[in-house]
Amino acid sequence: MAKTYCKILGVAMLVAGVLGFVMPRLLGFHLTPVHNLIHLATGVLAAYFGFAGAEGGARNFCRIFGGVYGLVALLGFVAPGILSTILGHPGLSAGELMADNVFHIAVALSSLAAGFAGSAAVTA
Repeated sequence: MAKTYCKILGVAMLVAGVLGFVMPRLLGFHLTPVHNLIHLATGVLAAYFGFAGAEGGARNFCRIFGGVYGLVALLGFVAPGILSTILGHPGLSAGELMADNVFHIAVALSSLAAGFAGSAAVTA
């Protein structure tokens, strides 16, 4: 499941990264060049693990990626000024980042679910 998820995530992030340069307010998001480059880089990583990586590597990627996106979502709610500055849009409030924050939560939860799905313990 993790490899399939990584394939979908990778393609979606690559598309979002490219479209963000053309349509910086795509679907209400605040897409800056830095934000787009992050999407492109994570899209390349996800695509690698989905198309060329091993299942275990894809699971680990999903777990780490989900954790990082969870932290990004949390930062967007508790310290939106810091997150918006990192992404190149200084001064945005949590309300203005709501679309981004909800997206980050959805990606975090789905990534964690893909990373932990089907990873039963090995018995000796």
